[in-house]
Parts: sequence; C-alpha cells; structure tokens
Amino acid sequence: MNWSAAGSWFKSHVTLNNLFRLFLGQVVSFVLALMSFTSSLIASLGVDAPITQTSFTYFSLAVVYGSILLYRRQKLRIPWYWYLALGFVDVQGNYLVNKAYQFSSITSVTLLDCWTIVWVIILTYFFIGTRYSLWQLLGAALCVLGLGLVLLSDAGVGGGGGSKPLLGDVLVIAGTLFFAMSNVGEEFCVKKKDRVEVVSMIGLFGMLVSGVELSIFELKTLESVTLSTDIILALFGYTLSSFMFYTITPFVLKLSGATMFNLSLLTSDMWAVVIRILFYRQQVDWLYFLAFAFVVIGLIIYSVTDKDPVPEALVEDGNDSIKYEVLNDENIATRDESLAS
Repeated sequence: MNWSAAGSWFKSHVTLNNLFRLFLGQVVSFVLALMSFTSSLIASLGVDAPITQTSFTYFSLAVVYGSILLYRRQKLRIPWYWYLALGFVDVQGNYLVNKAYQFSSITSVTLLDCWTIVWVIILTYFFIGTRYSLWQLLGAALCVLGLGLVLLSDAGVGGGGGSKPLLGDVLVIAGTLFFAMSNVGEEFCVKKKDRVEVVSMIGLFGMLVSGVELSIFELKTLESVTLSTDIILALFGYTLSSFMFYTITPFVLKLSGATMFNLSLLTSDMWAVVIRILFYRQQVDWLYFLAFAFVVIGLIIYSVTDKDPVPEALVEDGNDSIKYEVLNDENIATRDESLAS
C-alpha cells in the first residue's frame, strides 16, 4: 500500500471546507429527522390534519421570502403557472407522507422516503434525457431491495408499528412520486432563477393550494380538534423544522452538490431510529437495520458513480452545446452585463 499517496489524498480531501460541508449536510439531515418526529408526534396526539400542518410552513415561506422578492422588485423569470404546478405536487407529497404517520411508524416512513430516488431516475430519464450507468442502476436496485425489506417487516414479519403499516407504506411511496416530480420541476426551474424566487413561489402557491384543499377536506376534522399545549408545540416544531429544511437545502446543494446532499439525508434514518427508541420506547426489528444497510450501500454506489453532466472546463470555455448549465447570482449578473454591452 502506498501510504504517501494515501496521506496526500487525505490532506487534499479532508479540509476545513469539506468538513463544513459535512457539518451542514448533517444539519439538514437532523432537521429532516425533526420534521419526521414532529409529524409523527402530531399524529400520535390524535390530530389528523396533514394539509393544515404543512399550510403553516408554506405561509411562513411565502411571508419571509416573498417579502424579500417584493423588496427586490424583480419580475418572475418563470411563468406563474409552472410555479402553481410545482406548488401543487409539493403539497400532495407532503400530504401523503404526513398522512402515512397515522398508519405507520417513523422508521418505515423515513426509510421509504428513499424511494424518491427511483422516481427521479425514471422521470429524468424520460423527460430530461439523463442517462445512467449500470453502477448507478445497481445502486438504485439495492435501494429498492432495502425498501422491500421494510415492506416485508411491516407485513408482519417484524411488526413495523402503527395501525395499518402497509397502508402507510403505500402512502409514503405515492408521496415520494410527487416529491420526485417536485424535485425534477425545481431542477428545471432553478436553472433560470435564484433560490429566493424558488422558495418564495413554492411557499405562495403551496399556501394557495393548501388553503383550497383544506377548505374541502379538513374543515370538519379541524372542528373536532381540541387544541392543547402539546399540539400547539408540535405544530410549531414542525413548522420551524420544515421552514429550516426549505431554507438550508439550496445552500447544501450549492456548496456540496446532489451527491453529498443525498448521502447526508440518508443519516436522517439513523436519527429516526434513535428518536423511535428514546421517545416512543419501541423496539426496532432487525430487518430495519438490514434494510438500512442495503439502502446505505446502494446510495453510496449511486452517488460515487454519479457524473456531473456539465464539466466545469466546458462551462468556462462557453461551449454552446452543453445541455445543462447551473446558474447562480454571479454568472447571471455577468451574462446580463455582457448582453447590455
């Protein structure tokens, strides 16, 4: 073994910048686990109003980031109806996943969240034209195998917890389909506008869609809910953690890219297991740990073999044949200046 080469690799990769990215990734992962915990807590308190609880999040995003957008006085770079579609699918994803906590355990929901990657592969393959290597498909297959073990456990082998675990699992998988559509749509939109516009419009149209669906499906449910201190604190905790998630995610993607982001989110499952053991005093079946191992291995294989479709050298050379281009505030300003001149 060449220890000199290994030491050189370690020094070049283990830097303060990389450690900061790892730390920031774990922050967003922990926030995601808090979202799962507070949503599960709301369900355990007898509140079955998933649309209502997410409407507070969209409202806070619209107020905070919408105010920044109004202060800038900039026009939308994407037509409003695309934002409406994006807000609609995001609301449905949140609704289905939060509804699943009424029937399934926190560990099942957080593990099955990884199904999003399967839907993303399918959607990007057919609608964006992304091509994947055999190693990436192998990694995705291992993820699916791990998720299959979760379904097996919830079917009765290990007793996943919850009143109707299989129904909860189906709701989560359906929710991840909407999350995948939201992610792919956001990927398409973010190439043409800044992060503030994305988050503010998701908040605005998510709030509008939530308001309409809430008035149709959850008014009677809300009338039967008796507010208590525990319920108010749980709703506040969910709103705060989800607001932080929507806020931090763009920064993690900008600093670390999708690979580090996906790997960081994976550890939220570990936080969920810790929460389940410490707060719910529930036993975790051995199939969960085996499923988690398969998901970890699959996502690592998928992530390390993921190739950036836009080489930086080509971007700097101004190659017009590039299919995708990541736009940030600096190169947008540079482009505008060059067009003005």
